[in-house]
Amino acid sequence: MAAIVILLGLLLVATLTDVARYKIYNWTTYPGILAGFAVNLLPWDWPGLKDSLVGFCVCGTIMLVCFVLFNLGGGDVKLIAMMGAFLGPKQGIEAMLWTFVLGGVLGTALLIWQIGLVRIISKNAQHFLLVLRAKSWVPLTEEEQEPLRRRLFLAPSGFAAVCIVAKDLLM
Repeated sequence: MAAIVILLGLLLVATLTDVARYKIYNWTTYPGILAGFAVNLLPWDWPGLKDSLVGFCVCGTIMLVCFVLFNLGGGDVKLIAMMGAFLGPKQGIEAMLWTFVLGGVLGTALLIWQIGLVRIISKNAQHFLLVLRAKSWVPLTEEEQEPLRRRLFLAPSGFAAVCIVAKDLLM
């Protein structure tokens, strides 16, 4: 219970800085990772520490691959690794997957809010017709790529994901 409260507090701080400054700071994640190890070690529970280390490594490695392949932020990598340190491998991966799903939904909602559903559908239909006429893939113009360059906030999604996973842990 205390571990979940500490993790949610850290995620709340990360959420505030992510939304306000587009950054998840090391002063939140590094002490959070150590706290995740510490709460899983107490009271001298070696299997708990092992799960914490495995959760940290598994979630951190998956996020590191995403960082390299998909241009993800370094703070997001450390944030999800911190969640793995607190939750262990099973719940850490579940929270990470929920984070991706919720982040995708939030990103789509923001895109629709900022650009408009009608404009998105219209531009996609125009590009689809262009591809059909060319009989091959036509690269997007800089103007068409611009909406896809929006920032995603994974910290709020991570906060919500831990709330979802913690509901099962607390019952």
